[in-house]
Amino acid sequence: MADTPEIDDATIDDLRARLRATRWPDAPAGAGWSLGVDVDELRPLVEYWADGFDFDAHRAALAALPSRRVQVDGIGIHVLHARAAAPDALPVLLAHGWPDSGWRYRKVLPMLVDAGFDVVVPDMPGYGFSDAPPQPIDARAVAGMWVTLMTDLGYERFAVSGGDIGTHVARYLALDHPEWVVAVHRVDGGLAWPGLDASTLSPAEQAFVAETDRWRTAEGAYAMLHRTKPQTAAVGLNDSPAGLAAWIVEKLRSWSDCDGDLWSVYTRDEVLALLTEYWATATIGSAMRMYHANAAVPAQQMARRVEVPSGFSIFPGDLVRAPREWLERTANLVYHHELDRGGHFAPFEQPALFVDELRAFLQHFRR
Repeated sequence: MADTPEIDDATIDDLRARLRATRWPDAPAGAGWSLGVDVDELRPLVEYWADGFDFDAHRAALAALPSRRVQVDGIGIHVLHARAAAPDALPVLLAHGWPDSGWRYRKVLPMLVDAGFDVVVPDMPGYGFSDAPPQPIDARAVAGMWVTLMTDLGYERFAVSGGDIGTHVARYLALDHPEWVVAVHRVDGGLAWPGLDASTLSPAEQAFVAETDRWRTAEGAYAMLHRTKPQTAAVGLNDSPAGLAAWIVEKLRSWSDCDGDLWSVYTRDEVLALLTEYWATATIGSAMRMYHANAAVPAQQMARRVEVPSGFSIFPGDLVRAPREWLERTANLVYHHELDRGGHFAPFEQPALFVDELRAFLQHFRR
């Protein structure tokens, strides 16, 4: 496969035909987003995807990315890799989560290079333009793969930043491979794990645990399905682009700092770039299966404390915001800043803020 990701004409023609043939469900009057995706809001996006989205422009944008195709532990990995002009630039690995890919960091990549960092943005196995692993792998295994990737690229020490599943990849890089990791930056403190003894926690931490439980009950059904029966959902989502759009767009709206208006944060073309790539690569199933692997990670792994210097940039629109006491309990906290805007996809939603945060944290770790 060429280094540049490719989406052929036949795939686009088939996608357009499927979009035009969407069989829409009914919806109760006035339901809006209360029962999941608002069909009346999704329909115009699907229509634009079929007949307005510029696929050629999207393919040109993909071709302009600093893409590389490498083998890591026998799996083909798509990685964006850009070097700063300075020969002693600090390398930074950026770790994404679900339901995205390296897409999350495309806006900040050139900004970070201009700020003097070498930037490495890999698509996890089964995401984006990387190959799916033969069996589901967890965040800890991905961390080990990324050590191999970074050493193969010539880096002996590097920083890492992550969010969502990427926050766990970053954790395990620091926990299992601290000799390689200079510093860890995260945009969330994760979620409190089930079975945690809350009686030993501070009032703020107890409130965080309660909020985590509330979020899991109200919003976490998708994750339970991913953990238990991902292949069932994959059949429909891999066959219907409108269904795929519903599954992902609902999360982009719920998890971003947009006050219910997705288009106040994203353009239609930005969202459709992500959806087109999920469709063209048929990776929605392999991406969901990672939840199954992560669910099997023992709870004691979640309780390990990160001793590598850690920084947290907490954005107000994220799922559940961990208090400082929790961050200090779980990591060697040397930087903590709560922002006034931005959500779960902060590098894409607020790229300038994200870059400022990463620079502020990592300034002490430059050579």
